[in-house]
Amino acid sequence: MRKLESIAIAGLGAIGKRVAQAVIKNEIPGYELKAIAVRDIQKGKEFLKALPEHSCQPLPLDELPLVADIVLECLPPQLFEKVARPTLSCGKSLIVMSTSQLLSRMHLLDLAKQNGANIIVPSGAILGLDALKAAAEGTIQSVVVRTSKPPQGLAGAAYLIENSIDVESSNVPTCILSGSVNEVAQHFPANVNVAAALALAGLGADKTTMEIWADPNLSKNTHTVSVTSDSSDFTMTISNRPSDENPRTGRITAQSVLAVLRTRTSHIQIGS
Repeated sequence: MRKLESIAIAGLGAIGKRVAQAVIKNEIPGYELKAIAVRDIQKGKEFLKALPEHSCQPLPLDELPLVADIVLECLPPQLFEKVARPTLSCGKSLIVMSTSQLLSRMHLLDLAKQNGANIIVPSGAILGLDALKAAAEGTIQSVVVRTSKPPQGLAGAAYLIENSIDVESSNVPTCILSGSVNEVAQHFPANVNVAAALALAGLGADKTTMEIWADPNLSKNTHTVSVTSDSSDFTMTISNRPSDENPRTGRITAQSVLAVLRTRTSHIQIGS
């Protein structure tokens, strides 16, 4: 029988909570949850108490890789390196949800290589990464990702406040910012994880173009990706339903982590 892989989860928001529940309830066979890291330790204990029998414990971020084979990171951007560095230094697998934070920390790839660790980026809220990776085996001319959100999904962002942009009073779709993924990431770090994954799979963050739109006609976050390459040209659009726990997080994002975990233990792999 295959040995269970142990997993630790950093952050119990919409993503972390869904994955924790799935692992503990054995919805994804082959894993055991060993630890969680949360800012409010008491809340973490209460969450675990409400679940079936378990041997999981709340731990500080840097101790998660000491007890688990895999660490799932789903934290606020500013906490990313506090779990990424110790996990990779321990030679463990790191599943990254704050993908935008990798763009300015490519040295972590060297750290992973030095210690026999690996970094896994789920597809999250985007589609087409398989096609983009295949196109990257040839020559890609351009990748453009347009992220459109209901105005309330962007309201309160620091960039909007600093530039006195009122997205909620407009009744037409409005482009808030356009530029390379690296440029946009400086102003909207929590909104470029989708584009960051596309950049890592394709042309890189300096050559991948991103547009952020506020669209009052939308009720769901929508991403459109257009790719031109020597092998194929394709355009893909996805509209994500919000999770029950957090309207700013798409339901499919947590499900993409479950798909990654299921693939690791499967005897067949679909897609590249």
